[in-house]
Amino acid sequence: MTPALTTPHKKATPAERTFSHTLDNGLTIIVREDNRAPVMVSQVWYRVGSSYEPVGTTGVSHVLEHMMFKGTHKVPTGEFSKLIASYGGTENAFTSYDFTGYYQMMNANNLPLSLELEADRMVNAIFPKDEFVKEIEVVKEERRLRTDDNPNALTYERFLSAAYVSSGYHNPVIGWMHDLDNLTYKDALDWYHTWYAPNNATLVVVGDVDHDNVFALAKRYFGPIAAKTLPKVTPPQEAPSLGERRIEVELTAKVPAIYIGYNVPGINTAKEEWEVYALRMLAGVLDGGYSARIETELVRKLQITASAGASYGGFSRGDTLFYLSGVPTQNHTILDVENALMEQLQRLKIKLAKPEELARVQAQVISGMIYQQDSISSQANQIGRMASIGRSWREMEVFADRLKAITPEQIRQVANRYLVSSRKTVAILKPKEIEPKS
Repeated sequence: MTPALTTPHKKATPAERTFSHTLDNGLTIIVREDNRAPVMVSQVWYRVGSSYEPVGTTGVSHVLEHMMFKGTHKVPTGEFSKLIASYGGTENAFTSYDFTGYYQMMNANNLPLSLELEADRMVNAIFPKDEFVKEIEVVKEERRLRTDDNPNALTYERFLSAAYVSSGYHNPVIGWMHDLDNLTYKDALDWYHTWYAPNNATLVVVGDVDHDNVFALAKRYFGPIAAKTLPKVTPPQEAPSLGERRIEVELTAKVPAIYIGYNVPGINTAKEEWEVYALRMLAGVLDGGYSARIETELVRKLQITASAGASYGGFSRGDTLFYLSGVPTQNHTILDVENALMEQLQRLKIKLAKPEELARVQAQVISGMIYQQDSISSQANQIGRMASIGRSWREMEVFADRLKAITPEQIRQVANRYLVSSRKTVAILKPKEIEPKS
């Protein structure tokens, strides 16, 4: 007998395996089916972070993240993490400028447990006052280790506060130490009751799951939770710049460093969306691996910088920064580094980037996106991040195509429009001279 000819089964794309649904109480659920392994990651993203915080309570979003592990009436203090671990799972949380998130990675069969626990603490979290006192000290110590005792991190923090004059991005995610000193139990409790609600959250599940089953489980556990009236928010936007800003930070450090930022629009504040993709391409031309301009010319050829970089994160809730940084080699100064970086920008303002440079950036972005698909956590993070800034995960599906559509002339346009001195902030880390011991 002659074998029957069959048409090869076409593998479903990530977009074809992604499904969304919204409960009556406003909870958005996004599910991506990925059955390569019998595991799943479940994430709850709240649309609140440090950029939402008023003056005097900076750091409250991050403190609340810590307090969310202190139990409910059903789950005693300290038992949440133990319960997840007893089922072979891992869990953690994160706070950023625009969102706060919680996740569990477990065997896919344990999804009901994950959703039940998250729904419980969305509405029933309890904050023992003695635990709050302890956790404030934990966060303060975290700040000391990560920022106050790290000269580069401390300089970068001051750089951001100088660059973001009028938006919530002015304040560090972890909060200023004086605000942490004065933060109260009531501050954290009020923040929880204000922002933690189903209509201010996105549930993301990626893994070996069936989307209809996830929707049904979400309705069972989250459906009874009432929606809340949320405060009105607007994207963080910067006031028009009146001139270049410069700060110098003198700290005990081994080497000097320079941080340069230009106030530029993000995806939610750009007048024309193509500008976001052009700025991303511009950053890639400057800093995108071994053959990028900064690495080729400033690090290897001229040896002005021991390290340097350029970046642009356009997917934020509000205005953002186009960012440059550098550390000089022993034979050069911070001024040499700044001048060299400015020369690179000036070249892009005058002369068009080469087609092969654009092709390199596009190839890197595409390969990075393919690599992301190997991880269910990376997929979930991308989906949740987009939802948390008011965008659709579908935009990332066409991200590479939109980069490919950018022309050298558009790159030159955004360089001339946005990378100008009136939008520029410079922070210099100057190593403090250590006085010899007597």
